[in-house]
Amino acid sequence: MASNENELIIEEECVDWTVPLAFMRKRHTESIEGANSITQTWRMKERMKTVSVALVLCLNVGVDPPDIVKTQPCARLECWIDPLSMSPQKALETIGANLQKQYERWQPRARYKQSLDPTAEEVKKLCTSLRRNAKEERVLFHYNGHGVPKPTSNGEIWVFNKTYTQYIPLSVYDLQTWMGAPSIYVYDCSNAGIVVDSFKQFAEQHEREYEQMVAQNRNPVPPPSFKNCIQLAACADNQILPMNPDLPADIFTSCLTTPIKIALRWFVMQNTSKLVPKISMDLIDKIPGQLNDRRTMLGELNWIFTAITDTIAWNTLPRDLFQKLFRQDLLVASLFRNFLLAERIMRSYDCTPVSSPKLPPTYQHPMWQAWDLALDLCLSQLPAILESEDQFVHSPFFEEQLTAFQVWLNLGSELRNPPEQLPIVLQVLLSQVHRLRALELLGRFLDLGPWAVNLALSVGIFPYVLKLLQSSARELRPLLVFIWAKILAVDSTCQADLVRDNGHKYFLSVLQDPCIQGEHRTLAAFVLACIVHNHPLGQEAAMQGSLVSICLEQLGDSNPLLRQWLAVCLGRLWTNFEKARWCGVRDIAHEKLYTLLQDSVPEASVRASAVYALGTFISSVTERSEHANNIDHSIAMTLINTVSNDMSPLVRKELIVALQWMVLLFENSFLSVALQEEGTRSRDSLGSQVLMLPGEASMSPMMGMRRIASRDRLKMLAPGTLISVDGSVAPAAMAASDILHSNVDRIKRVSSSSSICSLGHSTLSSLPALAYGSIYMKLWHGLTAMDTDPHPGVSHMSHTVTNYIRDQVKDPTGAKDLGEAKLSSSLSLPPSPSSRPLFLAGESPPTTGSNMELHRLTTSRSAHITSRTRKMVPNTISEESDETAGSRKPLVSTQFVEWSCKYFAQSVMKNQNGSDSESNLHCEREWRYFRNRHVRVDSKEEQRKMATGRLEHQIFNSRSPSPPSVILFHPYDPHFAVACKDSFGIWDWYSGTKMSYCSNRASKGSRITSLEFVNGHDMSLLLVASDDGSVRLWNNYSLVMGKEPLLVTAWQALSDVQHLGRSANAGSGLLMSWEQNAQQLVVTGDARIIRIWDAESELKVVDIPTGADNCVTSISTDLSESNLLVAGCGDGSIRLFDRRLPPHEARIMTWREHASWVVGVHLRFPTTGARRVISGCVGGDVRFFDIRRNTSVSTCQTAQGMTAMAVHKEADAFACGSINQFISAYNMEGNLINTIKYHEGFMGPRIGPVRCLAFHPHRVCLAAGSIDNSISVYSIDPKR
Repeated sequence: MASNENELIIEEECVDWTVPLAFMRKRHTESIEGANSITQTWRMKERMKTVSVALVLCLNVGVDPPDIVKTQPCARLECWIDPLSMSPQKALETIGANLQKQYERWQPRARYKQSLDPTAEEVKKLCTSLRRNAKEERVLFHYNGHGVPKPTSNGEIWVFNKTYTQYIPLSVYDLQTWMGAPSIYVYDCSNAGIVVDSFKQFAEQHEREYEQMVAQNRNPVPPPSFKNCIQLAACADNQILPMNPDLPADIFTSCLTTPIKIALRWFVMQNTSKLVPKISMDLIDKIPGQLNDRRTMLGELNWIFTAITDTIAWNTLPRDLFQKLFRQDLLVASLFRNFLLAERIMRSYDCTPVSSPKLPPTYQHPMWQAWDLALDLCLSQLPAILESEDQFVHSPFFEEQLTAFQVWLNLGSELRNPPEQLPIVLQVLLSQVHRLRALELLGRFLDLGPWAVNLALSVGIFPYVLKLLQSSARELRPLLVFIWAKILAVDSTCQADLVRDNGHKYFLSVLQDPCIQGEHRTLAAFVLACIVHNHPLGQEAAMQGSLVSICLEQLGDSNPLLRQWLAVCLGRLWTNFEKARWCGVRDIAHEKLYTLLQDSVPEASVRASAVYALGTFISSVTERSEHANNIDHSIAMTLINTVSNDMSPLVRKELIVALQWMVLLFENSFLSVALQEEGTRSRDSLGSQVLMLPGEASMSPMMGMRRIASRDRLKMLAPGTLISVDGSVAPAAMAASDILHSNVDRIKRVSSSSSICSLGHSTLSSLPALAYGSIYMKLWHGLTAMDTDPHPGVSHMSHTVTNYIRDQVKDPTGAKDLGEAKLSSSLSLPPSPSSRPLFLAGESPPTTGSNMELHRLTTSRSAHITSRTRKMVPNTISEESDETAGSRKPLVSTQFVEWSCKYFAQSVMKNQNGSDSESNLHCEREWRYFRNRHVRVDSKEEQRKMATGRLEHQIFNSRSPSPPSVILFHPYDPHFAVACKDSFGIWDWYSGTKMSYCSNRASKGSRITSLEFVNGHDMSLLLVASDDGSVRLWNNYSLVMGKEPLLVTAWQALSDVQHLGRSANAGSGLLMSWEQNAQQLVVTGDARIIRIWDAESELKVVDIPTGADNCVTSISTDLSESNLLVAGCGDGSIRLFDRRLPPHEARIMTWREHASWVVGVHLRFPTTGARRVISGCVGGDVRFFDIRRNTSVSTCQTAQGMTAMAVHKEADAFACGSINQFISAYNMEGNLINTIKYHEGFMGPRIGPVRCLAFHPHRVCLAAGSIDNSISVYSIDPKR
């Protein structure tokens, strides 16, 4: 026995893993909302530029200051010049010129002014002049105080008098006043830290003085924000500069302006350089190349230095400080990068450079070791290169750093520290050699999520990837579109930068290149959709780039995501941009989009996107015309006829958003329709009769309305006739005074809500009616039908739109003031027939009379308007369009497109399907599938016992709040679902407890007629069908952890079918059969069809006519294996269908052996022999059919009055429940196994009349529900 059980377990091992899951896509499991917009901090609020530089040198060459005792020998070089090698004056001028050249290396366009050994007055004149010219830009003040005393504790630096006989103190307070803000100060002198401290104190003093002046009401000019000024000082307040003769005297200035030269010298002076033989100070000056040429040795060193200092700063500084110092101003960024080197070098000589804002220590950062290695490798080649002119070998620095970045990516997440190599990756983008690899790794990093995109933007990626769009390299295209999609998904404000730099052309070229894979063209379409979103310049640029035709050409592409984003891109392009709409009209864009309305891919998003695009197509017209109206009517009718019964609420919501524009644009026509509807409901209370055209039946508020063809309506209302208020038809030739003037306040075609409101109730009901079957009537009834949509979100949106019209009809006085503004809208004209057949069969535009009638009506209208004193806009003739769509606020909206954008912000490379064997989701699923296997294996033993056992042990009994109508076992969890009226409950039959009892929230008076478990092998959902034709899918139906049930989806499964009505031929409600493997739902019931829905695509697959005049009372299917389905009908017939055949040929067998209502029918698949059909009817006879034969192969007569029947899917048993208060169990030969009449226990009461029965799919357990509210479970095994 043990070996057999093991074999069964092995056999069942992989079953559940191969069963597909339904309704588990993101649109089902998460709310349709856009990402929370995060304020982007990477983009500098204002870029600054240092436009003026004051170079103040107080050297007094040849005279040492009195407070410094210099060593002998001593550091002498200033700007790499020995001042004693020439005359003092010439030395001063040469040093000044050299210092200017060194600064020009970093900021060549600034305005430089030298002040050599100046007086205080000269400094004042210089600073005020530079500030005046710089305006709001930054000014740099460089002070070299090597020839004057150290700064004082009072915050003074020293300059000279005119004759150089005295040192004159210059207060930093005055310097602040002259320099203003923003400014940057560099102090290269001993005790420089004193100046930094004093600067802060004086800045606070300036603020206090300003506050005092404000208090005295003197209205002073606000002082500059001195606290935001930047300062760099060579040493602390108690330190003197190094005097090592091997170093320059202005070592701080050298670090800031010539970092590579001083770094090489300092490196050679270290003991570690002894490992590199034959390197001397002289050789350093002979390193070949240019600093700005990365292909040379010197240029590569400079490039590596920039990358390393940027990396150290980014990994050490707070993000906002990094942005301010390293990304706002090129000169400031260069000085601070070089300041990091100054800190490293000068600390080795017991000097601590000081900055404001203060930086954390960086001199021991591990990246300096990478710099030392780069110098080592470079210098080791130098002798050979200089001797034999060998080509130098490029440093492996960038390649190694990319490898380190790749290692981080393999294990990276938001929870770990950011990769320190990110700034280096940006530098590598400058190199063609490593660019491809760098872009690939950067793309992988951005794919980690919005946090990664924000990090990359904060480090400065943007200008690099923007510049790369000018590249023509084809191999970069997939990587660049991926990176830009990630950026725009997180920060859409980049659209302006792309348009300004013509970056949109790059994505247009990618989108129209057929050689590029569909997924990359999808990314390009998304980027273009972002570029044109609410950005008129982007819309204009994209339209000029032929975006409309490019998108339309690819609507038939095989990639569903591409089709979706092409539609969204078009929709965003012509949002409030009429030129693009008419461009689309020329390419019949709306008709090409119609094909997407029934797109059958697993994503309903394609259909929703097409509806979205058609909705913005309607709303984009600012000037209405006959042509525009014809097109919009055609679109609206196509939408209402195609997608109003779509299975996905996502699509139906977009439909309402699209149709609202028809309501807003043609508000008057909808008011007319609503008025007529109101008139039919309360004609007597209004006291007047709604106009009826000859031959018309009265209008019902819902679908039961008669349609009249255009030609019939034209016969009734011939040209040259006019409808009077009382319904008579007058010739057009009749004098205007006879009709129009007598009814000047009564005969008014509805022109706006104001005109309606101003007329009052008596005249509201006297308005001429639109012809029945008109466009507006059909749209109105389509919208009102959606008021009762089973999905609350759809229903609410529809109510919002329809109530907008109804409220104006019900309360005309309340809207009077609002409506007065609309009186300028004119008489409406019908669209004339177009050369293109714009209306579907049976539809036609609204009609009016002839041009003569129009003239008279316009005359009357004008007379009425001009009688008012209020100034009015001149009349224009339009199709009832009161206001342009662009000027109206939408009544309803969705976040579908914004939600779709989130796809690109999330990781697309990371495994999203839960197949990660170490994830919690996978472990939970593995446990469930293991449990499922054991349930199936244990059930095999029970099924074997059925040959000799009896189904008589009552293992559960409880009572439901109402008589149960449907009962259903969960295939693996120990609970079952019970339907009572419009509610469902879940009971645990192991523990005997009620887990939940919830309302299905269907229409009032409806009842649940069918239940199904979806994804029963995994995380189950409960599918509930009501007799109003609606189907709802519930998650968390058992109220796990106290959470309320969550509606996953809902739709009208049989909404557009002619129902049999409440008669003797109806009464089964809506029946369902769910096929998990095929992912299809079969529905039927009080209809003459069997409909199949596909859960994957959320579309109707096929309607199969039953061929019966009675309702279907029971259904059983096997679509995944044999494609067969069998239906039992109210007339006693059993009908077998083959899904593979055309619908009208699908019925392959009809058995008419039952004489009454079929209670149950079941397709059974024995291990040997042909498939069998088992059916039972109210008369009590159970028949067994071989699907190959025309008659039953055997019959079993049970008791008269059968009310319920259940057949076990695997065990040799079926059961029948009777109105006579008993349940009989039989085997498949028709032999009685046992009868259940009483509840268990001593003197157990008699069971009530049986209402529903259900077998467990695997275990031999039978659930029964009775009219007396009792629900019980019977098992073959008393231990269960």
